[in-house]
Amino acid sequence: MATTAQPDRITVPHEQPTYAEVTRDIAATLGNPGRGYFVLLGCVVAVLGVGVFALLWETRWGLGVAGYTPPVLWGVYITTFVFWVGIAHSGTLISAILYLFRSAWRTAVYRTAEAMTVFAVMTAGLFPLIHVGRLWYAYWLIPYPNQRQLWVNFKSPLLWDVFAVSTYFTVSTLFLIVGLVPDIAAIRDKAKGWRKRLYEITSLGWRGTDYQWRHYTRAYLYLAALATPLVLSVHSVVSWDFAMSIVPGWHATIFAPYFVAGAIYSGVAMVITLTVPLRKVFRMERYVTVRHFENLAKLMLLTGMIVGYAYVVEYFIAWYSGNAFERASFYNRAFGDYWWATWTMLICNGLLPWLLWFPRIRRSIPSLFVLSLFVNLGMWFERFVIIVVSLSYEYEPYAMGHYTPSWAELCILAGSFAWFFMWFLLFAKNFPTVSITEVKEIIPMPRRKGAHA
Repeated sequence: MATTAQPDRITVPHEQPTYAEVTRDIAATLGNPGRGYFVLLGCVVAVLGVGVFALLWETRWGLGVAGYTPPVLWGVYITTFVFWVGIAHSGTLISAILYLFRSAWRTAVYRTAEAMTVFAVMTAGLFPLIHVGRLWYAYWLIPYPNQRQLWVNFKSPLLWDVFAVSTYFTVSTLFLIVGLVPDIAAIRDKAKGWRKRLYEITSLGWRGTDYQWRHYTRAYLYLAALATPLVLSVHSVVSWDFAMSIVPGWHATIFAPYFVAGAIYSGVAMVITLTVPLRKVFRMERYVTVRHFENLAKLMLLTGMIVGYAYVVEYFIAWYSGNAFERASFYNRAFGDYWWATWTMLICNGLLPWLLWFPRIRRSIPSLFVLSLFVNLGMWFERFVIIVVSLSYEYEPYAMGHYTPSWAELCILAGSFAWFFMWFLLFAKNFPTVSITEVKEIIPMPRRKGAHA
């Protein structure tokens, strides 16, 4: 009689690949992806070109071409910075934390999440530089002894972001590279031409010996343990950019857990957004199954409920505090000039996730894809509401203003998405987006002929 199958293993006979098939199928994704891939890449590069033009225009004429209107001097750029830092967080969660808990379902999606993390941090890091205007003086933010006898202001939130982004980028990049080494070695011997040379360099001399595996597993474990606190610390630091001020709507102790939950929420949504078309284009249905999407949906449901709870708590605290400025600020969010942004945030992030309570929605890949797009839209507007709406309605009526993004800001915003997707498409074309070695680990050992079931 057959033994009971473990739920985290690939056990359905017609879906259970052999070790050779795993290497062959995943390596096949690095072949010719077809005309559709290059059309998509061309569109992404075109949009990126528009963003670069807008950035050069702003660099030439100064920040006056942006839509900044006192007192709103943090606009689309800082909103998008916080958005992309948030997107990066689920990569660490899915890869590091689930690895520490030995969750086998992560194997099919964690590489996509790790790559997304690195490219999202690369995108986020651009916006503090764009925001300060003079890009050629960006190195002044780095604390080092110099002949100019300048020293950075450690009280500045801008400097906190430098440390947060640089630390997160360094650890996330190392985590991605270390995890890639065995997979690159697996496809190295099958590659030809310039790719073979590339894989020979990036595989770092991997031969799969017992000595190498022993040190690899330890290094990966230590990096996972090091990366896990970053999920909490980095976005907490970003939230303190706002919470340390006295602006109504910002000065709250809930911001750190609120921002962390929102970051994981938006990041999981972006993983679904990337994985659905990637699964279809590269024909990875055998390895990225409905069960993986259902688990991602459950994680998105959990974090979505936390974010919705934070919304309720924010409004309750503003009312219960009895502070007239806090009450006025939150009333303005819901019914003021920017009511449309607030209600977009509340509907996309607070109401739509309730659909995930239904198993039919969680197991419907098209439904999850559409829902993930709405969540990403809502999370960008959440950052817009927190930053722009709070700044536009502070204490004194004479100092209040209305901010409207300029064409340059919107073009740079679109260019940031193009920048992110360009790097992700190039990565998916040249490196495995599903881990070869870890997929093999969850496949049952092949039985010898004649062995009893």
